[in-house]
Amino acid sequence: MRQRMRWWKVLGLAGLAGVAASGVVIARAERRRRAYTPEEIRQRLLERHAQASDAGKPADPA
Repeated sequence: MRQRMRWWKVLGLAGLAGVAASGVVIARAERRRRAYTPEEIRQRLLERHAQASDAGKPADPA
């Protein structure tokens, strides 16, 4: 019975560590995302839109 209790404790601690690690990754990504100025975001969106528009056009068969 004691062995089962240990496994539950280990599993619980591993889950807690996973949640904490996920929180760190999300917080880091959020900080990186908020570091952009509105002008930088606008420019990146315009570039991505231009790339998507170019990729969607069919090639000239000539």
